[in-house]
Amino acid sequence: QVQLVESGGGLVQAGDSLRLSCAASGSIFGFNVMGWYRQAPGKQRELVATITSGGSFNYADSVKGRFTISRDNAKNTVYLQMNSLKPEDTAVYYCKLSQPPFSYWGQGTQVTVSS
Repeated sequence: QVQLVESGGGLVQAGDSLRLSCAASGSIFGFNVMGWYRQAPGKQRELVATITSGGSFNYADSVKGRFTISRDNAKNTVYLQMNSLKPEDTAVYYCKLSQPPFSYWGQGTQVTVSS
């Protein structure tokens, strides 16, 4: 079993920055993928960014150039540095760890960007 705890959300103004953190604990081993997803009110959950245990990453087009995902494998922690935030970035942000064949989700952290 794996537990994920997110932190770092909040209320900011457009153009500001935030850094999200997600610490994983439990049975973590071998190859895995950690990532961030978000869900805005009335919309489906969507991928924001992912990073493998080997360091390969992937971003949604909407955040490329503004968000940076990174991880500390020794701490089993993934980060999302969000710069130049826009009101459309407002959502609940969820951390996910995929360790085939299992996937685990965090409880989510709210990010609100005011115009």
